[in-house]
Amino acid sequence: MFRKTARLLASLILLAATSAQAAPEQYQLDTARSEVGFGFTLQGATVEGVMPVKRADMRIDLDNVPASSVDVTLNARNASAGVFFVTQTMKGPQVLDTAQHPEIRFRSTRFNGDLNGATVTGDLTIRGVTRPVTLTAGLYRQRGTQAGDRSQLSVLLTGKISRSAFGAGGFPGFVEDPIDLRILARIQK
Repeated sequence: MFRKTARLLASLILLAATSAQAAPEQYQLDTARSEVGFGFTLQGATVEGVMPVKRADMRIDLDNVPASSVDVTLNARNASAGVFFVTQTMKGPQVLDTAQHPEIRFRSTRFNGDLNGATVTGDLTIRGVTRPVTLTAGLYRQRGTQAGDRSQLSVLLTGKISRSAFGAGGFPGFVEDPIDLRILARIQK
C-alpha cells in the first residue's frame, strides 16, 4: 500500500513539475487568413501593399511570453503595392532588389511583456542587410472560439522601419523613408 501511494505521489509531483515548466508550443500559420501589410507615403499619398509569407516557425508560450520565438520568411518577389508601376519600382534594384534578394526574414531575439501587451525585438533582414527592430505585439482569440481556447489565435504586430537603414532608400524625393508595418497572423496548434 505504501509503495502504491509513494508511486502515485511521485507521478503527481512529476506531472506538476512538467506543467509548471511547459515549453513554448508550436503553432502553424494559416496563410490563407494571414496578411503581411505595409504602407508608405508616395508624393503625399498613402500606398498600402501586401507580401506573402513563404514560411514561419512560431513557438508561443502563452504562460511565459518571453520564452516565445518566431522566425518568419516573406516572399518579396510576390509583394504587391496595388499599382503595377509602383510594385515594379518597389521590387526593382533601387528599393527591394528582389532579383538579388527574393526574401525578407525576421527572427525574434526577445519577447517582453505578457498577454495584455508585449513587444517583440528581432533581427530583420532586407536586401542582405540585418538590423534590429522592435514591434508591438497583441495576441487575441479568434472570433468564434470559446473563452480559454488557445488553439486558434490571432497575432497583430505593428511598427515602423526605416527603409534607408536597409539600403532600400531609392527615390527619396518621391517616397518617404518610414514604412508602416501591420502584420496579422492567424495561427493554430
